[in-house]
Amino acid sequence: MEWFIFDYLLNTGILGIATLITFGINFLFAIGLIFLERRSAQSVWAWLFVLFFLPIIGFIIYIFFGRKIYNQQIFKVNEEDKVGLEHLVDDQLQELRDNSISFSNRVMDKHRKIIHMLLYNNQSFLTINNSIRTFTDGNEKFDHLLEDIRNARDHIHFQYYIFKLDGIGQRLYEALLEKQKEGVSVRILYDDMGSRALSLRNFRKLREAGGVVEAFFPSKLPLINPRINNRNHRKIVVIDGSVGYVGGFNVGDEYIGLNKKFGYWRDTHLRLEGNAVKSLQLRFMLDWNSHNKRNNMVRENRYFPEMDYMGDTPIQIASSGPDEKWEQIKYGYLKMIYSAKKSIYIQTPYFIPDQSFLEALRIALLSGIEVHLMIPNKPDHPFVYWGTYSNAGALLDMGAQVHIYEKGFLHQKTIMIDDEVLSVGTTNIDVRSFLLNFEVNAFIYDEKEAIQYRRIFEEDIKDCSLLTKEKYAARSKWIRIKESIANLISPIL
Repeated sequence: MEWFIFDYLLNTGILGIATLITFGINFLFAIGLIFLERRSAQSVWAWLFVLFFLPIIGFIIYIFFGRKIYNQQIFKVNEEDKVGLEHLVDDQLQELRDNSISFSNRVMDKHRKIIHMLLYNNQSFLTINNSIRTFTDGNEKFDHLLEDIRNARDHIHFQYYIFKLDGIGQRLYEALLEKQKEGVSVRILYDDMGSRALSLRNFRKLREAGGVVEAFFPSKLPLINPRINNRNHRKIVVIDGSVGYVGGFNVGDEYIGLNKKFGYWRDTHLRLEGNAVKSLQLRFMLDWNSHNKRNNMVRENRYFPEMDYMGDTPIQIASSGPDEKWEQIKYGYLKMIYSAKKSIYIQTPYFIPDQSFLEALRIALLSGIEVHLMIPNKPDHPFVYWGTYSNAGALLDMGAQVHIYEKGFLHQKTIMIDDEVLSVGTTNIDVRSFLLNFEVNAFIYDEKEAIQYRRIFEEDIKDCSLLTKEKYAARSKWIRIKESIANLISPIL
């Protein structure tokens, strides 16, 4: 038998040997996809299609896009903090079950099941002593952020998926450098793929002044990062443990409307004051310690100061990532949709949901619930855009109102139901955000904030065109082809 294989390899030549090796590797990856990884059937079939119909290219694509980190413990909490967090979550869960929790408004009471699910599923403890300021314009958001940085007294924790040292990025960097020189502790965490133009060398002055900078999942190879998935898509800033920022804006000139391709950049970001900032602080600490062995953060009172009265807006900060067993933020979205009685408002740059999400919206529409979906009119990722367009069009027959934002590029990630519950954060409605990237969202239980958001949505409608069934049916054959390709590969987009 051994001689037969040896003779066969000699006779087939190098090309034959390479072909055998390639198909062997593809077969092993296929076995891993089917039996060893937690994936949807759609995703498995999409990857099998890529591996078997693009043997060599498919293997390379899988190395860059297909690897998962499920079951790896990335974010570690020390035992003392873990016990404290578990006690807090358990106490709140018990209060919910006993109906002994003190609700600050009727919305909390009405939607206690969403609160319970995020507590149980994500250890997202509920905070009430909070106030919120919402930004929909990049210039306004960065002006306030710069002011808060200048007013910092103890520490600044600064985390973004994309951080560009262009005009606005340079202004922020110089402000952070100045505060570090004043003795304020500055930590910067950026994603190595999202901020691939950066390196630690760009922060030499800050580091020499005592600041600490780290990259999330940095590449061990020069110029190439083979881990395109599993990126840290979170955008978090915490200042003195009392002011926090979370939302969709990254750092770069395009986010203040200076990119000609995209024009005006429409996004949503929150400035928080109150106890919810402690949740953002904890999230930053976990992310920081996961990739910083030399300068680990430890829990100190200065990071979690006692708060004066800031307001009475109930907030849960929820996070999700590929290291988790559950798709926490997606579950939060789904629970909101299933809890809706009157209306659902969604704004997202990418609408590539899985079947569970699409079915939830279909059920809502068939139940007579208004569904308003707003998407961009231009792509920043072509296949993703045509998948978005196709999925939005599929809801038209059931009565969904689909608004195409025409003023510039729409990038916010928001969902609101019944003028009562609102979620704002970094999570897009696609497989990448639900399963592959690390995300963070604020879930807000407040009628005033939800109504304010609806009014913002209604203002945005003035800059939209309505996608009707007639318009969608009249799309060209070329658009239909692009939609078909996008739908075929949507599980791996």
